[in-house]
Amino acid sequence: MTERRVLEVITPVVASDGAGVRLKRSIATERLDHLDPFFLFDHFGSENADDYVAGFPLHPHRGIETITYMLDGSVAHRDSIGNSGVVGPGDVQWMTAGSGILHEEMPKMGPRRLDGFQIWVNLPRELKMTRPRYQDVPAARIPEVVRPDGARVRVVAGHVDGVDGAVKEIFAGPTYLDVSLPADGSFEHPVPRGHTALVYVFQGEVTAGGKAVGAPRLAILGDGDVVRLRASGGPARFLLLSAQPLEEPAVRWGPFVMNTQEEIRQALQELRDGTFIKA
Repeated sequence: MTERRVLEVITPVVASDGAGVRLKRSIATERLDHLDPFFLFDHFGSENADDYVAGFPLHPHRGIETITYMLDGSVAHRDSIGNSGVVGPGDVQWMTAGSGILHEEMPKMGPRRLDGFQIWVNLPRELKMTRPRYQDVPAARIPEVVRPDGARVRVVAGHVDGVDGAVKEIFAGPTYLDVSLPADGSFEHPVPRGHTALVYVFQGEVTAGGKAVGAPRLAILGDGDVVRLRASGGPARFLLLSAQPLEEPAVRWGPFVMNTQEEIRQALQELRDGTFIKA
């Protein structure tokens, strides 16, 4: 089994999105536009409500799936297909925008800090205009695998030690793991050869193939069969993401990812005409 090595380490850039939410962005920057099929990776977190309270007012998406995973605090959600609710600590919101959806995510002020992630996964050409879908997965439904060496793995999507993740029926067949390691603890996980794989370290430091990656950093992994990581110096926590690349043309414009410029122009025209929502 060939170990996946670290090809590059990305330092997130400070960005502002929505109505003025400050966040750390690793994918969708000048340095790293995308890692097929991942088109956005944001880490939002602050104890200062001014950094996030403006939130993300009603806005459109088409052609992608968006995944919001909360570590702390909560966000109120509503969308154009009738879903609404609150995404709280440990919860996951997995939304398939497909042919088009309007939604808003508004952080709720409270005694807890706001801390979480949003990731965009591209949809293949044949599913770009599929019916929108929403999956709200509470923390209690996300299984946690505890290994004998002390590693703790929340299985959002994918499979670990025979345990299936909470989110299923996703085209790209992604793995989405939240891994906590004790000091000097290690973690090994198979990833299919040819799949895109990355690690986002948000607490402590890990070593992969002799290369140290400290928080907050995104590590792009090379091809291989298995990922091996070790917490170096103290406890560590990271996300491990992997998925099958689509290897299709992709054009991004704001909240849309389509295959051609003409499809982007069509989406914008439909927004102006009031025909954007199909379902």
